[in-house]
Amino acid sequence: MLKKSADVYEGRPDGAPGGPAVETARVLAEVLAGLVGVEHVPGGSNFFDDLGADSMVMAGFCARLRKRADPLTVSMKDVYRHPTVDSLASALTRAASGAPVPGRTVPAASTPASAGPVAARPVAAAPVPGRPAVPASTAESARAGRKSARAVTGQYLLCGMLQVLAFLGYSYLAALATVRGFEWVAAGTGAPDVYLRSVLVGSAGFAVMCTAPIVVKWTLIGRFTPREFPVWSLGYVRWWVVKTLIRTSPIRLFTGSPLYVAYLRALGAKIGRDVAIFSTHIPVCTDLLTIGDGAVIRKDALFSCYRAHAGLIQTGPVTLGNGVLVSEQTVLDINTAMGGRAQLGHASSLHAGQSVPAGERWHGSPAEPTSTDFRTVGGVRSSTARKVRYTVGQLLALLLGYLPLATGGATVLLAPLARLHTPSPEAGTSVFTSGTFYLGALAASFVLFFGAACAALVVQGVVPRLLHLAVKPDTVYPLYGFRYGLQRAIALLTNRKFFTALFGDSSAIVHYLRYLGYDLSRVTQTGSNFGSDVKHDNPFLSAVGSKTMVADGLSLINAEFTSTSFRLSRVSIGAHSFLGNRIAYPARAKTGDNCLLATKVMVPIDGEVLENVGLLGSPAFTIPRTVMRDTRFQDLESGSELPRRLAAKNRHNAVTAGLYLMARWIHVFAVTLFALGAAAVYPSLGASAFALASVLTLLFTVVYFALIERAATGFKAQEPLYCSIYEPSFWRHERFWKMASVDYTQVFDGTPFKNVIWRLLGARIGKRVFDDGCFFPERTLVTIGDDCTLNAGTVVQCHSQEDGAFKSDRTTVGDGCTLGVGAFVHYGVTLADDVQLASDSFLMKGEQVPRGARWAGNPARELPAPTPRPAALPTHLPGAAPRHPRRQSTV
Repeated sequence: MLKKSADVYEGRPDGAPGGPAVETARVLAEVLAGLVGVEHVPGGSNFFDDLGADSMVMAGFCARLRKRADPLTVSMKDVYRHPTVDSLASALTRAASGAPVPGRTVPAASTPASAGPVAARPVAAAPVPGRPAVPASTAESARAGRKSARAVTGQYLLCGMLQVLAFLGYSYLAALATVRGFEWVAAGTGAPDVYLRSVLVGSAGFAVMCTAPIVVKWTLIGRFTPREFPVWSLGYVRWWVVKTLIRTSPIRLFTGSPLYVAYLRALGAKIGRDVAIFSTHIPVCTDLLTIGDGAVIRKDALFSCYRAHAGLIQTGPVTLGNGVLVSEQTVLDINTAMGGRAQLGHASSLHAGQSVPAGERWHGSPAEPTSTDFRTVGGVRSSTARKVRYTVGQLLALLLGYLPLATGGATVLLAPLARLHTPSPEAGTSVFTSGTFYLGALAASFVLFFGAACAALVVQGVVPRLLHLAVKPDTVYPLYGFRYGLQRAIALLTNRKFFTALFGDSSAIVHYLRYLGYDLSRVTQTGSNFGSDVKHDNPFLSAVGSKTMVADGLSLINAEFTSTSFRLSRVSIGAHSFLGNRIAYPARAKTGDNCLLATKVMVPIDGEVLENVGLLGSPAFTIPRTVMRDTRFQDLESGSELPRRLAAKNRHNAVTAGLYLMARWIHVFAVTLFALGAAAVYPSLGASAFALASVLTLLFTVVYFALIERAATGFKAQEPLYCSIYEPSFWRHERFWKMASVDYTQVFDGTPFKNVIWRLLGARIGKRVFDDGCFFPERTLVTIGDDCTLNAGTVVQCHSQEDGAFKSDRTTVGDGCTLGVGAFVHYGVTLADDVQLASDSFLMKGEQVPRGARWAGNPARELPAPTPRPAALPTHLPGAAPRHPRRQSTV
């Protein structure tokens, strides 16, 4: 039994003899004592260093405070900023009285003074123009929505049927066009004739695939307007067809090119002159996108002009003024705007209803004002002729080089093989009973798979090194010039996910990255220096210090852009550090040695260099570098024990890499069989044979990789782990990651079949879940309730690794929850029913979110009760390109 709070607490906030702060401190001490197992809690004892707590314990501490009869709203950000009972009680008391609250933050230049208050600042959503204002979501309205959703299960099934028919129709048309094209190319006589025919066929196919989304969009939708409509409805089916065609358009290859901007204009976007867009996430509701002259949107930014919310698709404007800068890995929700010359920092977001005034700099999630200048490269004079030359060069390289090589090469290689395995009419036997058919497919797939992998590996080590000789760091070059083309080629050739998936989570990744050009001369091998997802702009300007470990999702930002110029800079990560998931690491990062960079942290780029600290959140604030719990396995990382365990881990990882290659080769072999089988029955079935082969390939891919993935776990559900990275249980988890690294689920985004896939992979998925692009690294540890809405770019990750310690646990999302665009949910988390998590939020490990709550931010915290909605966001800001009247959409 615990003592009374008056006896448990030993301290005095701010030296006060009594009052609200003391009473609050006694409550805090009582709850904390029960969690850390002590009888007395000194008011000045640090939660982490003195009492031995960690983030999981403190998440439970916050949850228990919220469940009291006299609840206290405390977030993890409050706990880290005020890590003693006395300081936290004083901060809570000041926040309640409206007084300013001091806090531990990164240097003032990186974090504004307004970031201090403990109480969360509400972020209200703007209304959808042209429709009655929708009441702010509450638990009651969400439950009513779910009740309505249950009544339209038939609509859910009908939507799936229509999507299947659309896929089958598209497959047949694609097969028909492909077969006719290959037949015509194969009929050529001599190499020049075959080449010319390949050019024509490739050019026609490229033109059709690019223009089809434009034609279908204007036919089925017309102009997108701000509105909302239910998922699974007939209007949604039409919208999904358009979205799918836009997202699968080959125009993605031209990101960062004037041609890409022209394509968005053809889809209805209002884009000014000298706009540069480097994000490969193509916006869908393009009529709602307005970008002023000279604006720049850097890589990995999300600005789709739509979101899914509580079973509805909501579309709304995104308005960017002249000269706006949107930095890397940002999220722009609907109904957001930025005035002329405004800036949004990396790893930041604008939530629905937010607008950045002209000339201001904002950062964080949700964004707030800052003094940091994210525009560090000066512009250069540009000309229309330069853009035209660059665009024409891109098109000629594609139409006269890459496409004819692919089309003609496939025809030359596959036509003889198909004829070899097509039986003569006199034989009277089926090709499928011939052993030669299967041996030929086996040999062809072996040469194709391993030959292509070896050739790509050689090209990666030779060609980029030669190209890099002509590009100098810290030099400003004009956009759309010769050196810009070289830099794009270097980035394209050296960022191959197949190889990072193969070598990642093993000792081999260090050698591979060094082979690409990374400076890893001082790296100490740990067996898990990097995960399987790491990318860069230029590997020759990337360096990592000794004994530094990196989880998945690291993006090294070597290139900085304006609308007319770019510059490459060296990126250096300090020694003895650990980087969590989804981190954008800029060249100007102010982090040195022995730093912990938490998941989705916004790395500071000004102020003093930070060392021997941890950083969390966006904007970042300091946290302990390590806690007592994470030092439990340090004895395994020293002395003679480490070499022995590292050698055993390397052997295990080598077997895993071999299994990965074998699994991928078998898949290529099966696809080859389907293709050759379709060629064999083509005389009798026509183009339907290849359409059927494409459908069978998709079905086989789903079933095959599901079996491979489940076999990696012994056909058992994964269990929560807490172990060293040098224990076999972690190595088996790494094997699961590698075997599950084939990302084919995105094909089913926005369809009822995505839920079927997740169930097949072991996740517990409720009824009528709308999944527009969520990802579960550990499927069997995830539970999703009925009628949930999962937006694009969301992640439910049931693990974390900090230095040499690995932890995983279950995460449960209740009925009717909505995870916003780009939201990240960690392990050990429980979301009760009807919870809303805003876009780009980071819900930390161990959090327990109560029913009907609205949480937002990085790290996420509870928002106050909904406030009245503001007036509609203006569609035109100073410095923004003007918007024009448009025909109403029928969606």
